[in-house]
Amino acid sequence: MANVTDLQTKYSKLAQEYSKLRAQNQVLKKGVVDEQANSVSLKEQLKQRDQSLRKQEQEMDSLSFRNQQLAKRVELLQEELATSESKGKKGKHGLQTQSVFDEDLQKKIEENERLHIQFYEADEQHRRQEAELRTRLQELEKDSDQHQAVVDGLTTKYMENIERLQSDKVRLEVKAQTLEREAKECRMRTEECQQQLRRCQSELNKQVKQSSSVIQEKVPFNDTKFSDFNSLNVPPHNRRHQLKSRDVAGQALSFIQDLVAALLNFHSYTEQRVHIYPLDSSIEPISPLNQKFSQYLHENAAYVRPLEDSFLQLHQSITEDTVTVLETVVKLKTFADNFSSYTHFLQKILPYQLKSLEEESAATLSTAALTAKNQELQSDMKRITSVFDKLKNYINLLALPSVQQDAMPQSSTSAVFTQLAACLHSLHDAIKEMSKHYNQKAGLEQELPTITQKLCTTSECLLGSLGSLTSSTGKIATFFSNNLDFFTSSGYSPRTSTLSLNPLQAESMLANKKKAAAYIQAIKKPRPQTVAYKEALTNRRILTSSTESREGLTQQVMQSQEKIARLEQEKEHWLLEAQLGKVRLEKENQRIADLEVQLAAALGGSPNSLTAAVSTLAQSHEEAEMEQKASGKEATLCTSLVGMLCTTSTVEHAGDEESREQLIKTHYMVRVGELTTQLQISDSKAVHFHSECRALAKRLAIAEKSRETLSEEVKVANQNITRLQDELTTTKRSYEDQLSMMSDHLCSMNETLSKQREEIDTLKLGSKGNAKKNKGR
Repeated sequence: MANVTDLQTKYSKLAQEYSKLRAQNQVLKKGVVDEQANSVSLKEQLKQRDQSLRKQEQEMDSLSFRNQQLAKRVELLQEELATSESKGKKGKHGLQTQSVFDEDLQKKIEENERLHIQFYEADEQHRRQEAELRTRLQELEKDSDQHQAVVDGLTTKYMENIERLQSDKVRLEVKAQTLEREAKECRMRTEECQQQLRRCQSELNKQVKQSSSVIQEKVPFNDTKFSDFNSLNVPPHNRRHQLKSRDVAGQALSFIQDLVAALLNFHSYTEQRVHIYPLDSSIEPISPLNQKFSQYLHENAAYVRPLEDSFLQLHQSITEDTVTVLETVVKLKTFADNFSSYTHFLQKILPYQLKSLEEESAATLSTAALTAKNQELQSDMKRITSVFDKLKNYINLLALPSVQQDAMPQSSTSAVFTQLAACLHSLHDAIKEMSKHYNQKAGLEQELPTITQKLCTTSECLLGSLGSLTSSTGKIATFFSNNLDFFTSSGYSPRTSTLSLNPLQAESMLANKKKAAAYIQAIKKPRPQTVAYKEALTNRRILTSSTESREGLTQQVMQSQEKIARLEQEKEHWLLEAQLGKVRLEKENQRIADLEVQLAAALGGSPNSLTAAVSTLAQSHEEAEMEQKASGKEATLCTSLVGMLCTTSTVEHAGDEESREQLIKTHYMVRVGELTTQLQISDSKAVHFHSECRALAKRLAIAEKSRETLSEEVKVANQNITRLQDELTTTKRSYEDQLSMMSDHLCSMNETLSKQREEIDTLKLGSKGNAKKNKGR
């Protein structure tokens, strides 16, 4: 991600440079077009001048030829004149011809002078034009060289940009391939995780069904279902934590008192300064904005004083006999509300503070330095107000658990305390910065010529309040940072739960503390004397001797006689019952076989039938034991699933019936032993199943947690994959668009450069040909 952001920043920079170069290229295009137009006009002028020059050269050639002819004519005429003079005068005809020749010569001389003058002027004009054209040509060559250098620089820069973009494209393609491979691997891992999750869900669902059925049948009561009313979840009272809380609250109260005093002084002195500067209210009325600002500042005590009062109530509510956690500190909500009202007050007066500083900056004698300091103070006040707003949010979060149960977990509470400590440090830094700027501003104001003693005194008082405010906020920040471990630690935590303490548990804790104190006080009270051991032994001997007294013996004799009569009656009854033993035996054997079949079905069938059979066996076994104890030595009682068999210890009927009854008894006793072993085995299996169910329930909880974490990881991985794919597509599209645009632009630039080069080459060739012609002339 960091590489992608770096590439995006690089390509944004390249796009900015490209736009700049494009603008410069437009300017260069316009300049080149202008120069081309100028060069075309100059070419036309040069052609016209060449034509005029050729005409003048032709005229000069014709004039020079005519001049030579005239010179030859003059020479001939002079020779003729000399011959005529040597021969003498030959009459009037010679004189007339001489005068005609003289006039003709004079005309030719004048015409020659005129032609010389015109030739000289044309030559001078030609030289001037040639010099001007040469200078203009040099300038054009310099401009073309400069344009060529700029074009070369742009081409090199574009080539470097293209190479860099190509290398970045290659690198991004490699990165895209790696990302695609990673995405494929992530998809494969997610598919594997989903398959594992499905398998785990299926297995866990089976285990949950089995465990729920076993728990419903075998575990009818769960002691930890209602954790709020379970005595095991109530922690003991921590007296050391309470003493530490009381001490910390006392220290915080002193710091809050210092902070409240500093805030009151700061707002009061700010109100005095508004009445003094930039307009003195005793001389002329101040502006309506400052009047409103002063009215709001006059109400500062109504917002600042409740901070100290509410925190004092909070400190008084923390005693040695209370439970101090965020869920039980109800007074913290009052302090949070008062702090919120003070924050709203700061937000209400912030625009007036900013406007007041703007009025000070707009004063007639305000300097640029004072205006800069006022702007810095405006930013400082905005920063302080925002920091107070953050503090308000964190304090409201800390006060929320006392209003709403389970509003915030322990990890979030620790994070809030940490952020609150950092916010207090930032508040100290902001107030320190504002105090420094106010000090500099006061020094600049003392240099003004219209400063008054009242303003100087108010500024000193304001600086003093800012200094106390800086020291108090620094102390609060240091105090909070030093006690951050205490604030984030859980002084009260239930033994069987990781959750925070709720108010019900706090009430239970205090009730248990009162009960313990009452019990200790009851122990300290005087108790009645106990009986000595020797005296107790003597009393026991007296009691045993009293049971062996005559009255007890007579009562025992009467009871034994009554018992013998009752046994005789029972003997007669059992003699009649013995005759029906064979019939009952057959019936009971059939019943036993049916019961064995039912028991086998119950052992291999549902747990409910097993439980019913086992309970029936246990009940019958207990009844048999009780009746055996009741009958004593005189009668032997056997119980089983079939019924009850009683044999008396008489000697009269000691025949076949006794042996038969003994065999039946032994058979039923063996059967009862087998059923008892089966019952014990079933009990051990039930205990084993119960432990397995508990282990499966724990594994189920762990698997649920792992499933949730895996599902969250899968969601995060899918989000990352989609985000990376979107980024990859956007980057590919943007790179392709940029490369196509750059390639089109480079093609257009290459075409324009080739055209410019051709035009410059043609201009150079034309200028060189003109220079050669001029030199030849």
